[in-house]
Amino acid sequence: MGCNRSVPDRRSERVIKAAILIQKWYRATMARIEMRRRYSLSIFRSIEYADEQDQLQLSKFFSFMLDHYTNLDSVSPISTSPTDPQVVGECLRITEFEEKIDVPDSYYGPRLSFPLTVGDANALIHAFRNKQRLHPHYVLQLLCETRRVLKLMPNITHLSTSYSKDITICGDLHGNLDDLLLIFYKNGVPSEQNRYVFNGDYVDRGKNSLEILIILFAFFLIYPNNISLNRGNHEDYLMNLRYGFTKEVSNKYKEHSTQILYLLQDVFSWLPLATIIDNKVLILHGGISDTTNLDFLKALERNKLKSLLQPPKSVGGRHNQKEGISTTGLSKHTASKHDAGKTQHDSSLSSTEPSGSNLPAGPTQEEWKQILDVLWSDPRSQNGCKPNKSRGAGCYFGPDVTAKIFQRYNLKILIRSHEFKREGYDISHGGKVITIFSASNYYEEGSNRGAYIKLDPELIPRFVQFQSSNHTRRLNILERVGTIESSALKSLQELIYAHRSELISAFAQYDLNGTGCISVPDWAAAMESVLQLELPWRMLRPRLAQMNPDGQVDFMSCFYDLKMDQPIKEAQPALVETLCRYRKDLEIIFNIINKDNSGLISLEEFSQTWRLFTSHLGIDVQDDSFDKLVLSIDHNKDGHIDFNEFLEAFHFVHRVEEKANS
Repeated sequence: MGCNRSVPDRRSERVIKAAILIQKWYRATMARIEMRRRYSLSIFRSIEYADEQDQLQLSKFFSFMLDHYTNLDSVSPISTSPTDPQVVGECLRITEFEEKIDVPDSYYGPRLSFPLTVGDANALIHAFRNKQRLHPHYVLQLLCETRRVLKLMPNITHLSTSYSKDITICGDLHGNLDDLLLIFYKNGVPSEQNRYVFNGDYVDRGKNSLEILIILFAFFLIYPNNISLNRGNHEDYLMNLRYGFTKEVSNKYKEHSTQILYLLQDVFSWLPLATIIDNKVLILHGGISDTTNLDFLKALERNKLKSLLQPPKSVGGRHNQKEGISTTGLSKHTASKHDAGKTQHDSSLSSTEPSGSNLPAGPTQEEWKQILDVLWSDPRSQNGCKPNKSRGAGCYFGPDVTAKIFQRYNLKILIRSHEFKREGYDISHGGKVITIFSASNYYEEGSNRGAYIKLDPELIPRFVQFQSSNHTRRLNILERVGTIESSALKSLQELIYAHRSELISAFAQYDLNGTGCISVPDWAAAMESVLQLELPWRMLRPRLAQMNPDGQVDFMSCFYDLKMDQPIKEAQPALVETLCRYRKDLEIIFNIINKDNSGLISLEEFSQTWRLFTSHLGIDVQDDSFDKLVLSIDHNKDGHIDFNEFLEAFHFVHRVEEKANS
């Protein structure tokens, strides 16, 4: 006689099956979410590195602008060669200038007196937390005092754990004051017992770079032997022109920004290049190369290199293959168009370089290369040392390069920053290389955590993670990833639109019958050939382009979701694309010309600079088309351009947003 299973048994079986199905669904869902997060972060990173390449490859043009083109009437320190004796004298006079700035009785912010106390530093933190601004009198005074003390510091600072239980190491902050305040809240402010190493990249990208510097410099002046401030690749005035710090200072201190910015150039050049703890732990911003020589770094004159984007004059117009920097200044996206106008413009640059023997000796190529490597390099898993083509400067160094320098200098750990890490830190080269990144929400809200390291006397690192956003905590994981993905795709679509003509030409090579459609592999190949971002184009295709019923990509659909905010009838399509693509570079040029920080420049100044810029890049844009465009933007016909209005004319509008808002 058979035995039927009981009802509870059948119910248990159904529960188990349901649990397995739910588990499979959950795992599949989480895998899809993780895939979206990863490709979104890949988009951000690829665009960031491509932008750095453009900045480095245009460095000679910007150096030319700074050294010569703006030297017309009254030259501001920010637009003059850092080695010019006139400017050196100006820097020495800044203290006198600062003393003439009156602090009115109506000013209710912090009032500093030197030597600073812990109370002064705490007052600064309190003021900045409440959106107050430090008076320019005290800003200049603080920077002058910081420069004085930094000059006494060696190129490589030495710290010892014997004086305290732990030493805290922080990575990139990039203007995010909330991250710094959260670190101090969790870990305590700097003191003789609570020592810190800050590993560069304090400025750019974020909104409060100057406040971060003021707080760190204040604590440095109070505890010069207990807080170490390394230089990063963004402590560089040419980088600051592109990535926001110059604009931040100009907006916050309009009348006195020129003096503040020049003094900051000098302060940045005096920041130490590295820190060594207990002779075993090397801390520097970027990395090392197979030629890194710590003894050489200890002996060089670090302050001669105001910008790493200005190679020594002796390098001339040659291309430095090892570093990946072209001193002729050339965007990779326009290399093929450059040859026509190259010779004439290069000669105009070289003929205007200063040749006077009374100028201070500049840095040698070896000094420049050594500092460039430690500020710009990244580790990789493969052995060897090769040019860092992703960034356009420094190198990729492998485990064998790390082992070699460890053996030579008897080191145990290399701690560096410089690279976005989703969890705030990363360990590579068998535990010998640690990357620490302290800027949370770097690309977008929820994109990453920040972290810092607690290093004990046994030199065992402990990682502390954080995220400085309350808003992100209220979103679930799907909403967070959706926000990151949406922002990444918008940035990518704008880059695609800015290269519209080149992409259409690349697509046409595969569209032999003129159907407007090509295969997915051909579409992906065309995208990579033009943009060179090394992205998973086939995976991204559904978010960027539409398919026809035959499974072919309608390549013109790449441009459907974007339009210009204020279409200019006078501007030919090629001109619009050029202005969109070089928007950041034009803003740098404007900041150089706009010596009085008025936000206005003359039509003649801008037109003249535009012709130099397009000639340098070998871009063929009709002058009359550009002149008509500029005149149309000068609404009040006063002969000046409000550059913010000019840039607004070339903002992108995403049609999806437009529909949502209508």
